[in-house]
Amino acid sequence: MKNLKEEKCLIAYFSREGNNYVSGKIVNLPVGNTKVVAKMIQEMTGGDVFRIDTVKSYPEDYTETTNVAQKELHDNARPELSSHVENMDSYNVIFLGYPNWWGTMPMPVFTFLEEYDFSGKTIIPFCTHEGSGLGHSEKNIAKLCSKATLLKGLAIHGSRVSAAKKDVTDWLNKIGMIS
Repeated sequence: MKNLKEEKCLIAYFSREGNNYVSGKIVNLPVGNTKVVAKMIQEMTGGDVFRIDTVKSYPEDYTETTNVAQKELHDNARPELSSHVENMDSYNVIFLGYPNWWGTMPMPVFTFLEEYDFSGKTIIPFCTHEGSGLGHSEKNIAKLCSKATLLKGLAIHGSRVSAAKKDVTDWLNKIGMIS
């Protein structure tokens, strides 16, 4: 197995600040949970960071956003992204972060995965959730990126992200990204 620590890595993530469901109630997050974890990974690996964002913003209201997200999933939509990775070929390791929406990744993450050729690259998923873990997102990534190597992902409970540094460190050690 190649030494992942020596590979150039990208931390691509989708995150939503504002109204979010945390520990059974709606709270206003100044920084989205997935972004918090992406920053931890960036600090530990030195990788480049890319935020997956859409041209059309999601509603501010949490419930409205969940309704839009459910419709996108049902319609197998591919929301248009507002920016793109210019030099994807230069990355061999892609950390892919997202909140678990309806048992998988938000549809903009599907758009992102279909925009690039991940053949020969290593994809390492991480997600934030409120009880549903990675859901079936790993299976979806494997299907979309069949020529990539998919490593075991990390799921962090949204209400615990600020205290997740040890979990992230242990996971990065386990998959050989840091020592």
